[in-house]
Amino acid sequence: MRIGLQIPSFTWPGGSTEFGARLAQIGKTAEDAGFASIWVMDHFFQIQFVGQPDEPMLESYATLSYLAGLTHRVRLGALVTGVVYRHPGILVKAVSTLDVLSGGRAYLGIGAAWFEREALGLGVPFPPLKERFERLEEALQIAKQMWSGKIAPYQGKHYHLAETLNSPQPLTKPHPPILIGGSGEKKTLKLVAKYADACNLFASAGTDEIRKKLDILKRHCEEIGRPYDEIERTALGTANLSPGNMTASDVIKTCRDLADVGIQHIIFNMPNVHEITPLEIFGRDIIPAVAGF
Repeated sequence: MRIGLQIPSFTWPGGSTEFGARLAQIGKTAEDAGFASIWVMDHFFQIQFVGQPDEPMLESYATLSYLAGLTHRVRLGALVTGVVYRHPGILVKAVSTLDVLSGGRAYLGIGAAWFEREALGLGVPFPPLKERFERLEEALQIAKQMWSGKIAPYQGKHYHLAETLNSPQPLTKPHPPILIGGSGEKKTLKLVAKYADACNLFASAGTDEIRKKLDILKRHCEEIGRPYDEIERTALGTANLSPGNMTASDVIKTCRDLADVGIQHIIFNMPNVHEITPLEIFGRDIIPAVAGF
């Protein structure tokens, strides 16, 4: 099992004058500890599950590019980009650039978007859910076409590209892995089977629910003749390694339980990651223990 780190909050002691140094310390320590990936949310306002809307939120691709320059091995991605926030052609260009400059370490994390407040707040069109899913599928088609090297028009219902020129192409072949976030059985998981290299589910849903979702994903793969094992199964969870909360043994048990139902890559956020000690505990006690799961 692989372990990733999500950084969903920048509400740290010292405020914005220390963001750069603190983020550098977190990124370097996570890589040295053996984390396989580092992720940030693609949000512009803080979400209600994490904090208050006016808490600090860094733009995702600038942040990932900063982390790329500080690290050498760990993979990098947004968990996940809302499809309406960036034109798909520009998004593919951004991820291609991240992949080239990081030496082939980018993911494209993408989803249908849900946080209406930040979209309306910053003047981003936020169509109904049905249209957002239509746009998501078209964005996935555009990514595949741009990364195939084919330079041709793309004509969709919502997006129209005159020429899908993308130079330089990513270093990762055939392209940076596409991760689709969400667990919707009829739309999201069907899109995962058709287009994605990875899915992302919520660990908080519980192992029974995750097993059910993965079984549905497997059926979608069978229906289109795609090998299920081509898809990396990831989950997002929280590890609060602090007195009175979780211990390293608790986290190891969580990893084992998730591995038993088919999760291969568990991505943890940590409320006290800025203290650095949780990352060191992961590197010393957790990552080596779960490597064989």
